Amino acid sequence: MLQEKEMKKDELERQYSPSQWSHRMAADDVIKSHVASLKEGTERARGVAKTLLDVPYGEGQGEKMDVYMPTTGPTEGYPLVIYIHGGYWQFLSKEESGFMAVPLVQKGVAVAAVGYDIAPKGNMDLMVSQVRRSIVSIVQQYSHISGMYLCGHSAGAHLAAMVLCTDWSQYSVTPRIKGAFLVSGIYDLLPILSTYVNEPLKMTEEVALRNSPSQLVPHLKHSSSACHIVVAVAQNDSPEFRKQSEDFFKALESSGLKVIFEDIPDTDHFNIIEQFVDRDYHLTQLLLKLMDDS
Repeated sequence: MLQEKEMKKDELERQYSPSQWSHRMAADDVIKSHVASLKEGTERARGVAKTLLDVPYGEGQGEKMDVYMPTTGPTEGYPLVIYIHGGYWQFLSKEESGFMAVPLVQKGVAVAAVGYDIAPKGNMDLMVSQVRRSIVSIVQQYSHISGMYLCGHSAGAHLAAMVLCTDWSQYSVTPRIKGAFLVSGIYDLLPILSTYVNEPLKMTEEVALRNSPSQLVPHLKHSSSACHIVVAVAQNDSPEFRKQSEDFFKALESSGLKVIFEDIPDTDHFNIIEQFVDRDYHLTQLLLKLMDDS
């Protein structure tokens, strides 16, 4: 019985280790390549956009964002994409998260890359609170934007989904989020409780339940019924990651929300988001089309 349980835990660890599933390169190499790709894209973005770095959205040291302003189009009335980075809530930062701005600022779209306190400094409740407060701050500081769109990758997709579930009556504003791209995310935190992912997070079952978007679909419907949601997953994500996206999409669809599912061919957990640096990438084009239509 113990051996069976250990095997199940081993398999869970493997399923929730995205680097094990890339067909392009070895596990360690794909992570190094991912970081290098995000950094390179962010450096390019800082070369083509008007940048406002370390803009505070709260009192905490980690509560800052980088804003990439459009280089063309009107000086106000432009759309804004808010990007929430991945890294399993314990890795990466806003410093590598400006890459999406490369194609977008040239189309008159602003991008805000949100930082938050990753574990072990930050816990799950704090991180969710921080990304919600970053949205409030953006609404207060950038009242002249024409539309707000969320994009999150992996852990960032989880945090973006938690933003969509927010009861805004507890805040001073009600953001109108027109669209959300949830890319290779985790929406049910219970399976990772027994894995290495939870070691720095130290989540209890209670914490995992209250921060699982899969448990909060009625809240999401109440708060974000007008939002167009794209749930995207990589062809070479693990079966468990793919199941997380498929199950969450089905739950949103059955609730009558505006949601589409995008299964991106020839991608893994990492290059599915890296390719947002390219204007011709399918998801970049889909985001631009959503802005044009809304």
